Amino acid sequence: MRSILMNIALGVTLGTAMLTPALAQQDFSKVEITTTKLSDTLYMLMGAGGNIGVSAGADGVYLIDDQYAPLSEKIMAAVKAISDKPVKYVVNTHWHGDHTGGNENFGKAGATIIAHEAVRARMAKGGELAAFKMAVPPAAAGALPVITFDDMIALHQNGETARVIHVDPAHTDGDAIIHWPSANVIHTGDTFVNGVFPFVDTSSGGKLDGIIKSADTVLALADDKTKIIPGHGPLATRADLVRFRAMVVTVRERVTAAKAAGKTAEEWAASKPLADLDADWGKGFLPVDKFTQIVFDAI
Repeated sequence: MRSILMNIALGVTLGTAMLTPALAQQDFSKVEITTTKLSDTLYMLMGAGGNIGVSAGADGVYLIDDQYAPLSEKIMAAVKAISDKPVKYVVNTHWHGDHTGGNENFGKAGATIIAHEAVRARMAKGGELAAFKMAVPPAAAGALPVITFDDMIALHQNGETARVIHVDPAHTDGDAIIHWPSANVIHTGDTFVNGVFPFVDTSSGGKLDGIIKSADTVLALADDKTKIIPGHGPLATRADLVRFRAMVVTVRERVTAAKAAGKTAEEWAASKPLADLDADWGKGFLPVDKFTQIVFDAI
């Protein structure tokens, strides 16, 4: 997996005239899109950026997220290998560019973009990813969701109902999870990243408590046979999410204790309070030192 910083740096510049050094260094020609079949109609695609969910059947195709714009042709080819029907909808789990970078391309190809209303608002306005001191320009008009929702929306396609559920601010304030009850599959977006520390984007309204609450929501919907598509990382099980939640609860307890003791963020970080978690969780999106800095402000 690419680092979360490179993922965001790439995603926020796509669709604009700017090219960052990170974008220039990324060779999308070498990215391969892999497909995992989850049920008769549901699939997971992995490439660079957020994991993509695919529903394909008699009614057509819809996607959950669409990674980066330069990968759109490869993603479309992977979808064509599943179904020759057009992509009718793209549902964004949140606003970050590694999940929405292909919106404009898929919109031009005929797809309708759907997301929580906060996703459209943040994409339209742009902003800053404060954790990385990075300005995010407004998205192109053609990349913006054209259907938005508040609490929940349902898609009735391909013999399956997908419940798109807005959760409390977690990774961002516009997070959505997608649940296909009949297939026993859940897409969590970046409220859950399998095997690594989560990025809590406080500048986009994210909160560590929300990461835990979102995990609770998914766990209440899941059983031991549920297939969970994380925002990043390999296909997961309920046990993987239980382990992730336990780690985040441990982190919250340590941050809370440090704040109660009157420690500053710098004092707490200097004590290396999460060093024991590094081996298991620090090899993905965020190294432990960066996660330590971010999470202090996420409560």
